[in-house]
Amino acid sequence: MGDFNLTVILEAIRRSSGGLSRVELAQFVGLSPQTISNISRRLLDQQLIVEAGKEGTGPGKPRTILRLNPSGMYAVGVHLDPAVMTFVILDLVGDVVLHSRMATPSGDPADVITSIADQIQVLIADSGVDASKIAGLGVAVPGPIDLDEGSVVEPPLLTRWNRVRIREALTEATGLETLVDKDVTSAAVAETWVGGASGAGSFVFMYMGTGIGCGIVLNDEVVRGTSGNAGEIGHIIVDPDGPPCDCGLRGCVKSSCIPQVLVAEAEAAGVLDGHGNDADGPEVQERYAMLCDKADAGDPKAIAILDKSATLVARAVSVVTNTLDVERVVFGGPFWGRMSRYFLDRVPAQIAANSAAGMIHGIDVVGSGVGEDVGAIGAACLVLEHTLAPRAQRLLLEG
Repeated sequence: MGDFNLTVILEAIRRSSGGLSRVELAQFVGLSPQTISNISRRLLDQQLIVEAGKEGTGPGKPRTILRLNPSGMYAVGVHLDPAVMTFVILDLVGDVVLHSRMATPSGDPADVITSIADQIQVLIADSGVDASKIAGLGVAVPGPIDLDEGSVVEPPLLTRWNRVRIREALTEATGLETLVDKDVTSAAVAETWVGGASGAGSFVFMYMGTGIGCGIVLNDEVVRGTSGNAGEIGHIIVDPDGPPCDCGLRGCVKSSCIPQVLVAEAEAAGVLDGHGNDADGPEVQERYAMLCDKADAGDPKAIAILDKSATLVARAVSVVTNTLDVERVVFGGPFWGRMSRYFLDRVPAQIAANSAAGMIHGIDVVGSGVGEDVGAIGAACLVLEHTLAPRAQRLLLEG
């Protein structure tokens, strides 16, 4: 119970914009002043919080404000996208200490894992962070995943990766306790931890990467589903007359909206030089950027392709928002920066027009408050969440 109460107090301090006094903590969390005082002393001794001056406007003694200590704990995050691998080190308040990025190798998974481990060691060394204060490593991977195994299960755009136990492999290679979660879920976690206003309440995070997925947050709680695979929207039908999908249907998100499909459409329309359909993740990202460059330069065919993709994605988002009754849609991910102007011009009106609860409340459509590294930041936030956030499991007695 003491450990659970400690995380409750730490969470209250984390969620406050300017810190809280002990008196305010007692009011917010409902614990006795003595319990607050004892736990605050523990947190100060562990260097997880600091006393950050005194405040007081009325009668009585000024109150000492407690805030998180940024250097009290760190976490490493890795995002494995078929196109790009992103690495970050976060401090305790969720600020990025250092980050790096590299194209995802297309070789054997064991070699890729070695590259990831090597880059993590370089990042830690370059950051100057005390390695003993690193709480662990979080890894965001494309779904579906097997949480028990810590593996990815037939990821559509990562060939040769089926059932690779990446959690076990990276724990052994780095010596860090490792957590694995879906990239879309990790992105949603990042938004709740460091996204600011866009990460509060109930929202869906539309992850726009080599694939398209959906992270779900309801009443400030990330929804993972029975097996950790909530948010797989690849087989929502958005164009009944669209191209066939490997599921046997036509016009699914997977077969109509992902960048690989848009690049192929651009090649067929002569917007891009023909290149074939066997491009790997980094090449898809490069050619998708070329498509966006053409649209930015005014090419009508390129603009039409991006406009159509925005319309189709909006249809999928409308299905999700109507099902979950959320207040906000947050877009982000490694491809989002290039497509944002086209989507933000077109998607909000389409979602509003299709909203089942439109007469009751609106749905905001915004870009991520976290930035391009949202997947890796979310992966690091998984570690902070696991280590510091209040969880009911903390109340269970071992055995």
